[in-house]
Amino acid sequence: MSRSSLPADELPRSCENCGTLLQGHYCHACGQPTHSPVRHVGHAVEEVFESFWHLDGRIFRTVRDLFVPGRIANRYLDGQRVRYVAPMRLLVILTLLTFFVAKFVIQDAMQDVGPGQLRTDRVAVELDHARSAHEVRRLRGEALAGIADTRRTAGAGPGASPQLDVAEAEVRAHAESRIAELGAEGAAAAEGNAETPAEGRAAAAGPASDAPGIRTGAPAPPTIGGPIGERIERNVVRLGDEPQLFVRAVLGVAPTALFILVPLFAVLLKLLYLFQRRLYLEHVVVGLYSHAALMLGLLLVFCGALAAPWLAARAPWAASTVHVVQTALLWAMPVYLLLMQKRVYGQSWPRTLLKFAVLGLLYFALFLSVAIPMAGYALYAL
Repeated sequence: MSRSSLPADELPRSCENCGTLLQGHYCHACGQPTHSPVRHVGHAVEEVFESFWHLDGRIFRTVRDLFVPGRIANRYLDGQRVRYVAPMRLLVILTLLTFFVAKFVIQDAMQDVGPGQLRTDRVAVELDHARSAHEVRRLRGEALAGIADTRRTAGAGPGASPQLDVAEAEVRAHAESRIAELGAEGAAAAEGNAETPAEGRAAAAGPASDAPGIRTGAPAPPTIGGPIGERIERNVVRLGDEPQLFVRAVLGVAPTALFILVPLFAVLLKLLYLFQRRLYLEHVVVGLYSHAALMLGLLLVFCGALAAPWLAARAPWAASTVHVVQTALLWAMPVYLLLMQKRVYGQSWPRTLLKFAVLGLLYFALFLSVAIPMAGYALYAL
């Protein structure tokens, strides 16, 4: 019988890794435990969490002390390392969590800038201003043609088809209501007429949807040329109408950009505090814990962004509170970094403020140089 086929309650007498005679549940020579993840599901789950999180109380203690600027960095640099999660491990954990949540936030933002989309609210406004049944049918045909175009370019995305179906139903219903308002003669003519060519193309493409964010009218021919040019031009127009979408996209890629910039942040600290004769890796530790705090703040902001729509429909006062907390967290981030820089490096306030201003300007420029192209690509790639 192989060792891997032993009963779960029967432990080996010697270490399966190095062969040393065991005297307990851990090998005193190599440290491997006797519990095998291939013999017990509970041990397998425990091993996954232990190797990644090390859930022995340190993660919770680390997150708690992370809220105090500079505390963990000072203690870690002073040699008190066993009580905290290592800075790189902590940053990786928080980055993965923040990145995962941010994907939902940026995906929600991108739903408004997909290629070929129409805004049904704008369609409704144009239909309300139509002065004849013929004009209503023309606008309806253009809107349905645009929805059909959306279905061809983005209809395969998750949740796109149901949205498009709702959009088409809304456009048709609003058009019929407007025709009825224009008089019995216009309504009778609409019922007797066949669909316009544009409507026929839309029907041939299949039922269409409403995605919040649909533009009226068939897309104009691109001036750049080809599908790439068409997609770029459409997204540029939509971002011009709703620039907050790009801001949300930048926030969505912020976790990745912050993670990439940690080494450069440490370089800036090294240059600004050159005469303190600290090792570069000491500045890396400060950078890692600084970015871990930023990542934790972003994680809370993104969680609030996901919870706000649900709360707005059920408890508007709670949604308002969430927005206040999100704003406070965003403003607290630079204040946190300033206090951490003062506490770790221990210089006077005038020197600290001057160096913080220089560091902030340089780092902000680096962040934008990384985040803006990433956000632009993310919006384009939808």
